Amino acid sequence: MFNKLYLFYVLIFCTLAAQCLSAINDPYKQLGVSNTATPQEIRRAYKQLAKEWHPDKSNHPDAELKFVQIKKAYELLNDAERRLIYDRHGITSEDSHYLKQKHDYSGYNRFGFDPVEEFFGKQFGFDQDISLYHKLSVTSNYFEQTIIPKSKNKLHIIMFYNDWCFGCIRIVGAFKKLIDTFEPLGIHFATINAAHEPSILRKTGADDIPRMVLVLGGHSYVYRENIYTQQKLAEFIRKKMPFKIGQRVNDENLDEFLNGWTDNRVRALVLEPRSATRLRYLISAFAFHDRVAFGFVDLNSKSSKLISDRFKVNPKLDTLYLFNEDSLRAVASISMADIPTQTLDNIISTNQFLSLPRLSSQEVLEGVCPAEWNRPRKRLCVVLITENSPDYDIARGALRHIALESGYSLDRVRFAYMFKEKQSDFLNAISKGSFEDNLLRLVVIWRPHIKYEWVDGAKLDIKSADYLNNTAINTTKHEINLTVQRLLKTNEALTYEAFVQNLLDEHAQGILNKWITRLLYLVDYLSDNIEDEHLFAALSLLGTIAFMFGIGYVMMYFVRAEEESLKAQGQLNESLCNKQNKHVPELKLYELRAEKYNGLVRLLKPGCRTILLITDLQSRTKLIPPYHRAVWPYRRTKTLLFGHMLIEKGLSWYSELLRLSLCTNQNLQINPRNCVGTVIALNGHRKYFCVYHAKHPECARGTKRMIKMTKQLLDRNDDPEIGNFLGVNYSEESDVESNVLFEDNLLDGLSNWLDRLFEGTTHRYYINYWPDFPTK
Repeated sequence: MFNKLYLFYVLIFCTLAAQCLSAINDPYKQLGVSNTATPQEIRRAYKQLAKEWHPDKSNHPDAELKFVQIKKAYELLNDAERRLIYDRHGITSEDSHYLKQKHDYSGYNRFGFDPVEEFFGKQFGFDQDISLYHKLSVTSNYFEQTIIPKSKNKLHIIMFYNDWCFGCIRIVGAFKKLIDTFEPLGIHFATINAAHEPSILRKTGADDIPRMVLVLGGHSYVYRENIYTQQKLAEFIRKKMPFKIGQRVNDENLDEFLNGWTDNRVRALVLEPRSATRLRYLISAFAFHDRVAFGFVDLNSKSSKLISDRFKVNPKLDTLYLFNEDSLRAVASISMADIPTQTLDNIISTNQFLSLPRLSSQEVLEGVCPAEWNRPRKRLCVVLITENSPDYDIARGALRHIALESGYSLDRVRFAYMFKEKQSDFLNAISKGSFEDNLLRLVVIWRPHIKYEWVDGAKLDIKSADYLNNTAINTTKHEINLTVQRLLKTNEALTYEAFVQNLLDEHAQGILNKWITRLLYLVDYLSDNIEDEHLFAALSLLGTIAFMFGIGYVMMYFVRAEEESLKAQGQLNESLCNKQNKHVPELKLYELRAEKYNGLVRLLKPGCRTILLITDLQSRTKLIPPYHRAVWPYRRTKTLLFGHMLIEKGLSWYSELLRLSLCTNQNLQINPRNCVGTVIALNGHRKYFCVYHAKHPECARGTKRMIKMTKQLLDRNDDPEIGNFLGVNYSEESDVESNVLFEDNLLDGLSNWLDRLFEGTTHRYYINYWPDFPTK
């Protein structure tokens, strides 16, 4: 007995331990998501938990262990192959034999040994270095997670190849020349083995190998030329560049362009002695399009003479000017015969923000106020909170003046502002809704987390633009200097801390712009993929269809003309013609019998009903015609079936149906003659019916409950023609008038009852099941 009890406890302990262990190792429970969660939901849950349990943010003693578990769970679920193996086998280890050892496809130089090069290069004397494809090869995971996101600002050229593709071997030299030419311009090159990654080949629209694809702004554009030259590729890239990437500037619109910095972008003015802009400048403009607005000037044009005189540029050199809020003085400039891409990017990246930029998105916040984990090297941001209104232009101008006169290094202190109505979530997190009383407030922010401190005593609610002599501005500048100098000290901590979501992207495309962009991409995709033979085939098909419609129209015209001629001669009866052409739908009446009972009642589909008339042999021929006329308007309704039943055949079924609706165990003695002229609407799926009879309370004096019907249905010996249903005497006074009804008048009120039935105002009598119909 003791051994059995011991084994019992051991089993319980092992079961609980296994459940606890599985709960610990279950990555779905670690992230708090279901096993059907999408990658986006998993990523969102991981980010939220990582912020909550990061050791630098949480004071919980097990925060570090919890953070490691969350990270491992995310790494497992973020890998599609490991997640599939866990779902199938429950294996979380990376060393499992289910995970086959594969080459590292996450970056370049995947293979140290190239069998194709050994075979073709040495045996046949090919001088092409075909290992170039392998060195640049990436996988679908790298394509989806790295190339596609980066294509928002960087151009990528992808070459699809195969190990046994002779065409790929033939063009490897030309491909290498393209890399040497365009990679210094800022275009990134990669290759994908189509045999290993067929899904990416189909997704990009490439239909054959070798095939080159341009990835730009998240879209793929297939290069369909058979000639791989620098000129052809340059023309292809120019054609696919966004049309809003730059603006043509001349003497008339120069001031308008330079003063357009209110869109929160620096102005870059590129002056060239040519009409066609260099490709490198277009690539740089695309790389910084969300920070810098580019304007291109043709120095050889007559409409740019005033620009040349104003800036006194060398007409034979390329010149770049960068302007912030001051359109009269450039913050940076360079003039060379051929400005290198690296030099161009360095100058632009150093001056890509205004003197007082607006924090209009999370990317701008990351650029202006980057995260700095090193406490001795704090990078502070002084932010003015205001509204998007011209009334506060003077306040923003005052802070811009303070920023220019502050003398702080840009890598230590930056000044910015944000709109309260645009970034309400951010402001509510740091203010707890206390901005209503005082709108113009200055706050000093330090990241990695949002640690902040208010600048007390700052007064920017001014009405005068005289920044040099305004006492309020001088006071504000003094308070900012005191606060910033104190917070820049290593041992000084900011007072407050807040956890906020990412800033709202104020420059994001609206729904209309997104649809327009997708439409333009679709048109471009169709123009690239539809070849001449496809176009001729489509035009031939459309022409054939138009020809057939034309012939049909002509034939119909002659037929109508012939009909009009016959009518004019009196040889065609118009009413007879209309009757012949008019289709009259058929109304079918089914007789309820045992073999049709399931189809008419029990197996009715949801939403369908059967309208059933009860007759006997004597009244059958008299009642069916008026019943047919009453239900005729509903013949087109596909959810209705119409039928009739002889009470001699279905008396036992009808008696059981009434008993079930009355919820009584007493066998009902029904007078068959009193049932003649009854119409019941049966809903087979939901198990209820509605009743029509001339003496039914619902038809005679309005809607009544079932107890009223029982009084009505009880048989009365003194008046056998009252139209009652049941043959049991009762002593209470009836509420129904005892007018004598004849068979010809039993269905007079059926049309009105049908209207109330379809309006849903008739009473429903529910039953638990449908009784069996007698077979004899």
